[in-house]
Amino acid sequence: MTDDPYAGDVTPADAFAALANDPDAALVDVRTEPEWRFVGLPDLSTIGKQVKLAQWQTYPGGRPNAAFVRECEAAGIEKGKPVYFLCRSGVRSMHAAVAMTARGYGPCYNVAQGFEGDKDGDMRRGRIGGWKVAGLPWRQE
Repeated sequence: MTDDPYAGDVTPADAFAALANDPDAALVDVRTEPEWRFVGLPDLSTIGKQVKLAQWQTYPGGRPNAAFVRECEAAGIEKGKPVYFLCRSGVRSMHAAVAMTARGYGPCYNVAQGFEGDKDGDMRRGRIGGWKVAGLPWRQE
């Protein structure tokens, strides 16, 4: 038994490789529905999987989503199987990994840098780090 709050941070490329190589591994995108719709989603179809969707915070309002664990379960997340959590920049997903680990799920990993990465010198995302900049598959509605 470990005292670590979650299994750790991984790069987007390492998360994608783990998802491709482990049939039990799942990716949960914890951003909000408008982010999924307008910014885009990871596309796991090339590895025969689908990203799971569960909002960590509600939209609008940004309040904690009381149904988060139930939404993860409804999406097929099971205890004892690796779960990778992704958000915009790696902050919400880290909190989700900690919370799900505390509830006995996992190992739970945070995808550091998230979907859009860190802000650049012009205060814009999508240019430094993240799923998209790593050239990993994604789609936009």
